[in-house]
Amino acid sequence: MEELNPQPFTIRGEAAHTFNRLPAIGAPAPAFRLADQEFQDRTLDDYAGKNKILNIVPSLDTSVCQHSAKKFNEEAAKMDNVVVLTISADLPFAQARFCASLKAANGHFLSTFRSPEFGMDYGTLIVEHALMGLQARAVIVLDEDNIVRHVQLVSEMTREPDYAAALAALG
Repeated sequence: MEELNPQPFTIRGEAAHTFNRLPAIGAPAPAFRLADQEFQDRTLDDYAGKNKILNIVPSLDTSVCQHSAKKFNEEAAKMDNVVVLTISADLPFAQARFCASLKAANGHFLSTFRSPEFGMDYGTLIVEHALMGLQARAVIVLDEDNIVRHVQLVSEMTREPDYAAALAALG
């Protein structure tokens, strides 16, 4: 049995931590099953052969989450063979409302609402905090074979991720 290794970060300066660490660079990405905007299950296999940016956010109802989704989708639209998966605990209804305002050919929005194991497997589930159950802000880049190429748990949840580092990991 794997020993848990929570990772610290802050939320508006208040100490918080995740359930476990993010996946290691060079390791295969854990499998997942998340709901899309039509409540259909999506897995890594649905994006086979593509480089993937997992833009993991607490909620698309916040400006920082909205900005990161837009920014990653704008940048991915300039690249070949890249898909952005914005993952949050938001219900698919809320994700669909946000998507209606976003013109993102490469963007896919997935919900963890019926898959709490995602945050445990990917090390992004917030525990022992008022926002427990949401995902911490993180970026994980996977190659076409679902090997982890970049990870970032944003140290302060109200800040944006390092876009340049994530995009550089795409090669």
